[in-house]
Amino acid sequence: MSPRPQLPPPPPPVEIRAWPDHEAMLADRAAVLGDLVRRHISVGRLALLWLCAALCAVGWSLVSAAMIALQETYDIFGAVLALILVVMGVCCVGPAVALVAVTVRRDRDIRRLLAAWGALARDPARDAGLRMPGAALAWLLMSYALCALGLYLCFAFPATDEAVKETYGLVALVMGLGTIAWVTGLMGVVKALAHRRWVMRALSGAPAPQPLFSADGGAHR
Repeated sequence: MSPRPQLPPPPPPVEIRAWPDHEAMLADRAAVLGDLVRRHISVGRLALLWLCAALCAVGWSLVSAAMIALQETYDIFGAVLALILVVMGVCCVGPAVALVAVTVRRDRDIRRLLAAWGALARDPARDAGLRMPGAALAWLLMSYALCALGLYLCFAFPATDEAVKETYGLVALVMGLGTIAWVTGLMGVVKALAHRRWVMRALSGAPAPQPLFSADGGAHR
């Protein structure tokens, strides 16, 4: 397996910047920001988040099946089956949770780099492609729908007459799936809003300071 691509470095301090002119700096800024934005808000990242949520849902379903098995069968065979199901469920949930934790930390680093590179200058022509309104809207709407579904499963379903008649294991299954959906959707909504906030601050805010390069390519002192 090939190693995961490393994040680009932050922009160098003013005193050691080696760009030959302002246009070269803008080109590097656009390339780095384009890479960071794709890593942060692409539809592929949304699919990865939902894949982790699906793996968590499978794991919780196995754990809930173990609870149901213990409720229905109290012999040694039921206990062994429940233990097997719990182990399988943990094997599904553990990697998914670990991957989400790594992704959250990586997203935090990406947002810091986005803020640092975005603050270098303003480049309206190139910045237009960094807004990615379609991808951000997909994150927001799909995550909002998943949040609504999760809240319904967590609160509305347990109060129905059907839920009262079912076993505790089934109710725990539905509420657990609802919690997974709600947390996943909330993460998506937060990321979509964070991208929108970055666009407003870095790409649509006040004009950046004057460039550090003069028209003849020399750096301003």
